[in-house]
Amino acid sequence: MRILLAVDGSAYTKKMLAYLAAHPEFLVDVSSITVLNVRPALPPRARAALDKEVVDSYHADEAAKVLDPVVKFLARQNLKPKTAWKVGPAGETIAKFAETGKFDLLIMGSHGQGALSNLVMGSVATQVLARCKVPVLLVR
Repeated sequence: MRILLAVDGSAYTKKMLAYLAAHPEFLVDVSSITVLNVRPALPPRARAALDKEVVDSYHADEAAKVLDPVVKFLARQNLKPKTAWKVGPAGETIAKFAETGKFDLLIMGSHGQGALSNLVMGSVATQVLARCKVPVLLVR
């Protein structure tokens, strides 16, 4: 089974990891596990003022702050995940990555970084459920 973990560093990411640790049956037949972090794009004026290398480095550094603790946690569970980060709208990007990567299961927290952003932009989890054909496990 190929599993994709969508993580954002929020409390719900930690709850999702705790759930996986408490339910090892999800990880029994795992052939590969990939951890994905989706970064919001910088505003167009900021991107225009910076070199592409600077923007890419910024996104890579910010993604590493989220991905590295997850990789360390999974290593304690005797798992060696692959990591990936993308830039774009979170719900759409997660769903597209899950489908193009031919994953068997997508696991993510039910909420993300902030309640206010969910009110203004809509829930990432809801967007993923609406767009993704891969089975999704939401951890609350």
